[in-house]
Formats: sequence, C-alpha cells, structure tokens
Amino acid sequence: MTMVLDTTADPRRLRGRGALSNASGRYERERRVMFDDGWNAPPDDELPPVKTEVISDTTRTIIARNNSPDISFQQSINPYRGCEHGCIYCFARPTHAYLGFSPGADFETKLFAKPDAARLLAKELASPKYVPKVLAIGTNTDPYQPLEKQMRIMRGILEVLYEFRHPVGIVTKSALIQRDLDLLAPMAELGLVRVALSITTLDRKLARVMEPRAATPPRRLETVRALKDAGVPVGVMFAPIIPALNDDEMENVLAAAAEAGAETAGYVLLRLPLEIKDLFREWLEANVPDRARHVMSLVRSMRGGKDYDSQWYTRMRGSGPYAEMISRRFHLAAKRLGLNKETRERSLDLSKFRKPVQPGSQLALL
Repeated sequence: MTMVLDTTADPRRLRGRGALSNASGRYERERRVMFDDGWNAPPDDELPPVKTEVISDTTRTIIARNNSPDISFQQSINPYRGCEHGCIYCFARPTHAYLGFSPGADFETKLFAKPDAARLLAKELASPKYVPKVLAIGTNTDPYQPLEKQMRIMRGILEVLYEFRHPVGIVTKSALIQRDLDLLAPMAELGLVRVALSITTLDRKLARVMEPRAATPPRRLETVRALKDAGVPVGVMFAPIIPALNDDEMENVLAAAAEAGAETAGYVLLRLPLEIKDLFREWLEANVPDRARHVMSLVRSMRGGKDYDSQWYTRMRGSGPYAEMISRRFHLAAKRLGLNKETRERSLDLSKFRKPVQPGSQLALL
C-alpha cells in the first residue's frame, strides 16, 4: 500500500466538522497519512478550513430497493450522498468508500447531489411496471442537509410525489423541512406523509461536537411543533443511543418531543460498522476522554463482545442486559407519554396513487 500525504487530514483544518481525520477508504490502494516536518508551519489562524465540494451524481435511477427483514420499508430515495451535518456516528459513512473517498472528512466535505432526481422519479413512477410502495427518504443521509437550501432537490421530489399521490416517510434532523409545509400539509390531509425528527440529545454542547452542522435540539423541537400544527403526522427518533453518553437523556428527549406534538417514537442503538468504529473511537478520545473506554466497553457488552454485530434485528437493538434495560426504559416511557398508539390514521394510503398524464404522452382513445 502506497503512503501519501493528505493535507485535509490536519485537525486544524477540520474545525466545525465531525470527523477528526480522513483515512483512505477500504478499497483504496494508497493510505493517506498526515505528516508535519515542522518547516514553515503556518499559525493555526492561517490554515484554511476544508471547504465543501459538490459533485453531480449522474445516476440513471433514483429509487433504491432492499429486502432487509428488520426495516419497515422496501423502497427509498437518497437525494444526496455524503452529508454536511457531519454526525460522527452516521452509519452511512462507509458508503463513501464505494465512491473512492474517505468515510472520514470526505463524507462531510465531498458531497454528491442528484439534480435530476425529480425527473428520474417521475419516470419511474410512470412506468407501467411500477407498483406503489411507501418510499422512505432520510434513512441514509439527510435530505434536508444544508446543501438542500440552494439545490432544492428534495423539494422537487416532494412535488413529484404529491402529483402522483405517492406516500412517503421522511426522517430528518433539520429545521429546513418547515420550508416545504405547503406541500407536506396537503399531502398529510390525503394520508400520504409522515415525518420523524431525529433528536439525539437536548444538550446543545454535546450536539455541537457530535452533530456539528445539524439544527440545534431546540430548533428540532420547534420543527416537531410546526409539523404538528400544520397537521403533518410527526414522531421522534432517539437515535443513536450511545451508552454512557446520551442514554441517560432518553426519557427527557421523549417527553420534550411528546410535549411538542410527537405522536410516535423509535430508537436505534449505536452502530459501528467498518470504518466508523475507528472514527468514533478517535472522536471519543478527543471530546470525552474520561468516558471513552467506558462507552466502548458498554457498546461491546451489547454486541457480543465486539464493536459491532451485523446480525438482522440485533444490529438495531443490541443484546444482553444493558440492551434489555434500554428497551424496557424506552417502552415504559413511550407508554407513559402516550406515544406509539396504534391507529388507522397513522397508516399511509397507497390507494390514492395515480399516474398523471405526462407532457408528450399519448392519451388512451378507447
């Protein structure tokens, strides 16, 4: 393996980002390392920060499909690859290695956007072979990350879904979703949309270093309230749960979300597949060094002694006494707060799906 110098790996250039390094992806033939020989090193304030670069993704299809038995959807859309929110725990980070980039700083700074997403979606939905199933958006990278403010790709996707009367579930940690209430509200009236806000902590200081470019916790709670007031079914995702770091906040987060109008709640245990385990350890040592070993010890206690276990079902919830305690706490809190009541109103409506006549198409004569 070839060793090369990588100036983007300098921690002084990564202020305001989640990752503290930029190691090569697992498929690369070279290994990027940082080396300082001490010559002509500029002062900290003269080092330019790593800037976000946007790359056009020329994909030919927009709907991704899966058959995973432990998730609730079979179809999803990812308007962007990579995410500027910079959440250090993001389980999507390793996917950047498929693109020849690092799951570290590259994941936050080299973003792939799909500007043709709305046209591609309309084409796929209009296909005679298409069978409607609920679409999930935001299950990989956030569709309302900062880049969306200018590119409006998610906005275009929603316009197509509304036109086709197609149901969609959205997960985000961004207040930017409020921009699209003019679409989400009428979709909600037709039973076509539900939203979940990801709220990992109420501690603004922890959120700043763990999710550096995401909305603050108060702004996310404000967004829950705005969605509720607009008639959009909204829930909260307390995810990921990180033992000895944010797990003690579970009941407070659920209570705050319920008070703001959340009707449903869910949680996912911290997942550390592939490169994430090293990135996360590095982050722990830099930000909570007094708890780093304890956090990882508890993580391994819920993963069969390993940093991560990819088995179906247990990958989301973990196993062992600590994981069972978390599960009991969650379900007791959700019941006490009146969350997750089973109602027909929560189900998204597939029956309203239609295929509008597209410009240039031939009308049926018979």
